[in-house]
Amino acid sequence: MRVLIADDHKLIVEGVKRALGDSPDFEVVGECSSGSQVLPLVARTNPDIVLLDLRMPGADGLACLSRIRKQHPDVKVVVLSVSTDENVIQTVLKRGASAFIVKSINPIDLPSALRQAVDGTVYSAIGLPDPGESAARAAGLTERETAILAALARGLSNEAIGKELWVAEQTVKFHLTNIYRKLGVSNRTEAARLAYQNGLVESPIDDR
Repeated sequence: MRVLIADDHKLIVEGVKRALGDSPDFEVVGECSSGSQVLPLVARTNPDIVLLDLRMPGADGLACLSRIRKQHPDVKVVVLSVSTDENVIQTVLKRGASAFIVKSINPIDLPSALRQAVDGTVYSAIGLPDPGESAARAAGLTERETAILAALARGLSNEAIGKELWVAEQTVKFHLTNIYRKLGVSNRTEAARLAYQNGLVESPIDDR
C-alpha cells in the first residue's frame, strides 16, 4: 500500500517512516509539510493512503480532507493528530476520514492501525489512552496538560505548542507551570525526560 505523509513536524514524519519501514505491506511514496502541497502530491504519487495532520501551514487539514475525498474518492485518508477531543474526532470521521489516529500511539501499532483503516474495520479513534491506566492521570495531569507535555517532549516551543493546540502562548506557560509542579520538576528538559521514563507520553520514534 502506497502511503503519502502530510505533516509539518519532521520528527513525526521520520517516526512514521520508521514505523512503516519494517512492514512489507507499506511503501512511503511522498511527504509534504504544507497543506497546499497535499493535493498536487496526491495527484502525482497516486497513494492508497494519505496520513494527514490537522494543523499545517498553507491549508487547513479538514479542508484538505474534504478536497481529497471529492477529487480522489478512492484514496483513504487517515488523520494523525495530537487531539483527543471527541468533537474533533467525530468531525473528522464525518468528513470522510477512514480513521483518526492519535499521535501518542505506539509506533509498533501503526501498521496494524493503517490496515484497519484500509479494511474499513475502524469505528473510533486509535491510540486514545485508557483513563483507568493512564500514567498521566495518575500524575494528576489533565487531558490538556498531557497534550502540552507530549508536545513539549517532541521539542516544540511554547509558541509552536500554542499553534498546534489552538491556545495562546500565555496559556501554554500557565499549563507548564502546573505540569512542573505536579511532576516535581523545574524545567522542560526534566519534564520531557520524566515523561518518557514514566510512560506519560509515547516517543514518536522507537529505539531501534
